[in-house]
Amino acid sequence: MTRDPQEVVDRVVRLAIETQSWGYVSTGTRFKVFDTPGTARDVWEKIDDAAEVHRLTGVTPTVALHIPWDAVDDYAALATYAQERGVRIGSISPNLFQDDNYRLGSLTHVDASVRAQAVAHVADCIAIAQSTGSHEISLWLADGTNYPGQGDFRRRRRWLEEGLAEIYGQLPSDMSLLLEYKFFEPAFYHTDIADWGQSLLLCESLGPRARVLVDIGHHPLGTNIEHIVATLLSRGRLGGFDLNSKKYGDDDLFVGAVNPHELFLICLELIKAEEDPDPVVSGAAREILYKIDQCAMVEDKICAMLRSIDAVQLAFAKALLVDLDELERAQADGDVVGCNQIIDDAYQTDGRPLVLQARQRLGVPDMPLDVYRRSGSALAREHVRVGSPAGW
Repeated sequence: MTRDPQEVVDRVVRLAIETQSWGYVSTGTRFKVFDTPGTARDVWEKIDDAAEVHRLTGVTPTVALHIPWDAVDDYAALATYAQERGVRIGSISPNLFQDDNYRLGSLTHVDASVRAQAVAHVADCIAIAQSTGSHEISLWLADGTNYPGQGDFRRRRRWLEEGLAEIYGQLPSDMSLLLEYKFFEPAFYHTDIADWGQSLLLCESLGPRARVLVDIGHHPLGTNIEHIVATLLSRGRLGGFDLNSKKYGDDDLFVGAVNPHELFLICLELIKAEEDPDPVVSGAAREILYKIDQCAMVEDKICAMLRSIDAVQLAFAKALLVDLDELERAQADGDVVGCNQIIDDAYQTDGRPLVLQARQRLGVPDMPLDVYRRSGSALAREHVRVGSPAGW
């Protein structure tokens, strides 16, 4: 049965996307960070930019913080500042990769005092989350080795399990731990949490509030990410996404820039899971945290963010157009070509009119990016924000 267009619009209206504070700052390649005029200089201005994006889109009510990049003396005051501008503080990301002590690892460091430092930092982030009203700790580790023999795999794994168990034990009952993985970079021989399976094993050993976070860019070329998504959903352990796109490695390009078809197929798995009769599956699908995780190296930060949000909305709208009943019948009949045609018909459909209707329901501009470009807001930022912009 074809879904009613208004049902599609309803679902796009309900979509909530979190932007991340570091998406509004000057970032760059391994060789150079390029400063963009008007870029946020501190966390307060990052929140201002996130608030403008929410005003233009109506679907980005939260902004993630990264600690210590966004450290302030009074986090309750920061949360109030955000609320006054129409947004809230979202997930909190601890930094376990930029302190000099973490040169050879954080939770997997051979020195117990460094491992304790890492646990203490995450504990501080849990306290910050309580102060800001956040309910997610989003954790990525850069831990790994560059050369064979540099570290002992099993010993490092034991330290990792112990550290994560200590962190999980400090979580309040209303807070979740989202555990990310990355198969390479900055460690090039092995990474301590290298793939979704390793993250899943760790989460299952910790408890029900530990879930896997999938960064779309953190996979080898050719990886079937939608299959990973479906597998994690089947176990109720998909906690969230870092949404971006890539051509080669962890490029952190804005969402949908390279492979929008992949994004569409991922959204299709999410839509199917939301309607699954198994409450474990549907419950996980309905609680997923969608975060924009991009590195605006040479592009305007707010423009890139708006482009990403547009891509996510469009992918969801198209995925909602798949006739799931017809697809199931074709699968049961073994109609291989028909199955693919049903999927492709939805992908080839112009979903922009449905997204436009959703925006009208939300009371935001039909074309947020165009409105932003014509508003003069970027030029006003350049005149006001004089001085060193924020960065990594």
